[in-house]
Amino acid sequence: MLDYDKEAEHYDASRGGEPRARAAAEGVLGLVPDTARSLLDLACGTGIVTRRLAAARSGLRVTGVDLTTEMVRRAAARLPGAVVRADARLLPFPDGTFDAVTSVWLLHLLPGPEGVRGVVAECARVLRPGGVYVTTVDKAAAHNVGSDIDAVLAARPRIRAVDESAAVEAYAAAHGLVPAGRARFRGRGQGRSPRRTIADLRRGWFVTLPPGDPRADVFAERLAALPDQDRPRPDPWFTLRAFRKPGDAAAGRGAGATGRSRRTSPR
Repeated sequence: MLDYDKEAEHYDASRGGEPRARAAAEGVLGLVPDTARSLLDLACGTGIVTRRLAAARSGLRVTGVDLTTEMVRRAAARLPGAVVRADARLLPFPDGTFDAVTSVWLLHLLPGPEGVRGVVAECARVLRPGGVYVTTVDKAAAHNVGSDIDAVLAARPRIRAVDESAAVEAYAAAHGLVPAGRARFRGRGQGRSPRRTIADLRRGWFVTLPPGDPRADVFAERLAALPDQDRPRPDPWFTLRAFRKPGDAAAGRGAGATGRSRRTSPR
């Protein structure tokens, strides 16, 4: 697992920067109803996407949440007074607070199915009736673009992805959310080169090939043998799913005032 306090300094530059953030924000907002007036962005990271969500619609009040201290500090600089440090599995907001909740590049990081269920449950809880939850799914599959790098990595050990679309849909259904759309967006500037993939391998990007595992060295050697070591291969395409909480949005706007509140646990 990456240390996101250490990752924060170089996070944006190493993950496509503003072009990727623009594509992500446009994809998310395409699934958020124009009538939404409040949006909670979970795992907002440095706030590079969250800021675009807030700027795109003048009537939309956006709140960011992240668990990592350094990420929160950077996000707060972009969205003063609108970022909270909290665990997405135990949100410090009353029931029915938001018209929309988003989680971009979060579910795949969670510790197993129970972690994903916990986040989806909290998203359903803080949504108002008629509200929409939008999330990325199948994160790992997004990088499979049919390149020579993919051919090398195809033989690596695998575990079942916790953010599989069908599984997330089942968790959403268990908490009363119904499918409300899907979209894809391009991860601009994230096309892998062999040299960059080796660097990612060395720092623990691939969880089944942790640093120090002899098998990681074997894959690094195979990647180093590929041509055009610094040429990026095609960008990934990320998938978004939207789920709606049944009910009338207007009728539910006052629910947050009387809903129960949950506080985050210490990190």
